[in-house]
Amino acid sequence: QLQLVESGGGLVQPGGSLRLSCAASGFTLDYYVIGWFRQAPGKEREGVSCISNSGYRTNYVDSVKGRFTISRDNAKNTVYLQMNSLKPEDTGVYYCAAFRGPFSGCVFPNRYDYWGQGTQVTVSS
Repeated sequence: QLQLVESGGGLVQPGGSLRLSCAASGFTLDYYVIGWFRQAPGKEREGVSCISNSGYRTNYVDSVKGRFTISRDNAKNTVYLQMNSLKPEDTGVYYCAAFRGPFSGCVFPNRYDYWGQGTQVTVSS
C-alpha cells in the first residue's frame, strides 16, 4: 500500500521552529517530486514548497521564503520541512504530496498522485 505519513506538527509560539517530516511507505521517493501544502480553516489549500526528485531544485511561496527550508533524504525515504520564525498566519494543516513528472508542475496541487493525512501546525502565544 502506497502511503505518505506526516509528523512533527504541534503548538509553537510565534518566532519558534518546527520540523515536519514526510515518510513514504510502499514506494520509493527517489523518482518523485514532493510538495508541502497547507490549509487554514476557511481557506483553500496553498502550496508552500516543493523539491525535485534529486533535491537540487526547490520552490517556495513568497510568504515563507527565508524562513522555511525543504530537504530530502532519499536513503531514508523522507522529506523534511524546517520551519523557522513561525508566524500565526502559518497555522494550518500541513500535507505532503508526491508525483512523478517535470519539476515545473510542482506548484499545482492537481499534479500530485499521493497525499498524506496531514499534520496540524498551530502558531499561537
